[in-house]
Amino acid sequence: MPSTLWAGPETISGSMRRGEVPVQGTRRTGPVRLQLGFAGDGFGYAMDLGLPRPDVGSGAFALDPEIKVETVWSGPVARPAAVLAHRRGPVVRVRDGRSWSELTRSLADYDSMLGHVADPHRAPELLELREQLRGWRFYDHLRTDAAAPARLAPVGTRTPVLAHDGADLAAALATIQEIGRSAVLARTVDAAFPGSRIEVSVDSGRFSLALRQDGMLRPMRADELSDGTLRYLMLTAALLTPRPPELLVLNEPETSLHPELIEPLAGLIHAASEEMQVVVVTHSGALQASLADLAGAELERVELVKELGETTIAGQGMLSRPSWTWPSR
Repeated sequence: MPSTLWAGPETISGSMRRGEVPVQGTRRTGPVRLQLGFAGDGFGYAMDLGLPRPDVGSGAFALDPEIKVETVWSGPVARPAAVLAHRRGPVVRVRDGRSWSELTRSLADYDSMLGHVADPHRAPELLELREQLRGWRFYDHLRTDAAAPARLAPVGTRTPVLAHDGADLAAALATIQEIGRSAVLARTVDAAFPGSRIEVSVDSGRFSLALRQDGMLRPMRADELSDGTLRYLMLTAALLTPRPPELLVLNEPETSLHPELIEPLAGLIHAASEEMQVVVVTHSGALQASLADLAGAELERVELVKELGETTIAGQGMLSRPSWTWPSR
């Protein structure tokens, strides 16, 4: 856990920010904690992680995080009256009308109540929230190196959802073709690589991908494609998924892409946003500009800046922050 914690002082004073005094630590006044949470129209969730108590001891796992508190509430703000389930230490309680019902007193410190006490009868909200979180999709490690699985010919099955590393790319593209979106896929590929089309061949259950390009005498196999071309095809499979999630996150999708692919990528992302919420983390000004041109007022832009090593949201002050309350320990 220490490697994930803030490496600066517990508080940064105004004089430190103005450069009047050097940045230096003081005696810690609060517990070591890592807080995670989100809020939506339906449910909100927050988790408070910390270290094991020194007097209890954890043997070889003294640096493993413990879940101190978990809270689930209804709506975007964690008001006391909106709390539906609460976990403190090993005890989990859920709201039962005007009172509270205790589900367990023995939940392990390293287990979440979402994974171990979600019940369709006693805690349907926890079950619904768990399935919601499981449906979120994150692509931040699409492999394009020489040994990337997508460059091989793996055994394939019907694949409505691309794997997080793009390993089943050929099967995912074949699935898009066979469910009736072959024309959309063909237009998407042609927009990025004019005159090109993908070919998926199957031999003894193994799926191979190739890209036939204008002017080439033979199609280029997946192991011959450039990193940028392979990545773009992975992004295509992810965004044209036949099973769109509620939330899809792309981390630096512009990596390795030729500048001419940025505009088609923006169009692909914008089209996908009609079916799902898409969050794009990018350092590309060109991609930001293209998305802004396409999405207009529908695009919500959040700029992150670094000040004294601390990552913050540009222009956000005390009065412009979203309403949020962390559950107390």
